[in-house]
Amino acid sequence: MEASAPAAVPPRLKERYEAEIKPSLQKRFGYKTVMEVPRIEKITLNMGVGDAKQDSNVLDAATEQLATIAGQAPNVRRAKKSIANFKLRDGMPVGVSVTLRQARMWEFLDRLTAIAIPRIRDFRGLNARSFDGRGNYSMGVREQIIFPEIDYDAIDQVRGLDVTITTTAQTDEEAYVLLRELGMPFSPDGAPGSEAQVEEEDAEEERRHEEARLKAEAEAAAYEQLKEENPEAYETPTPSEDEDEAETGEETKE
Repeated sequence: MEASAPAAVPPRLKERYEAEIKPSLQKRFGYKTVMEVPRIEKITLNMGVGDAKQDSNVLDAATEQLATIAGQAPNVRRAKKSIANFKLRDGMPVGVSVTLRQARMWEFLDRLTAIAIPRIRDFRGLNARSFDGRGNYSMGVREQIIFPEIDYDAIDQVRGLDVTITTTAQTDEEAYVLLRELGMPFSPDGAPGSEAQVEEEDAEEERRHEEARLKAEAEAAAYEQLKEENPEAYETPTPSEDEDEAETGEETKE
């Protein structure tokens, strides 16, 4: 009888989430059950290959590099319509992408926070304003060489990629706390739920109201100017004598 294969070692970041972060989030936000605690659903990586229309080797190089970073073969994204101004034809490759879930997702996030991000030049913290309002976060990586899996001497050119982290959080504040606890080094400026962000949102709301007020005043002033320039067009029409007689005749018949 053959011996069964040894069970795969669970990602350390997932174990930390289950043991420490999940109970902490449940207590902080007052979730009734652990099922309400936000978690990461998937991580999507996208790399553009706009130069592939001139050189087919660019697509192969980008595909290989993204596969090395993600540990999973990416899919080629193709244009859905032709755009003459950009010399783009329907079906032409425009990028490569890969979606990570479960163990690969956790392992990538661990490498991203512990190894790759600290290698970013002049790093001052991730932008805490890059949430989409539904608990998902996106960040741009300017150089793929921050990932240790990429051999700098073997790459054809330095290219960037986008990283999107999709969570089950209902608000940006919950997603922010989740990712921060998982090791994402956010900048303190503009953190969701902070006093600074609330003040910023209030100022933006006040600005929109002021713009609406100024627009309404401008429209009213324009209307009054038109009335002054052409008063006859804005006079309330008065019934003519024929209309008065017709109305009187109808009343008499009744």
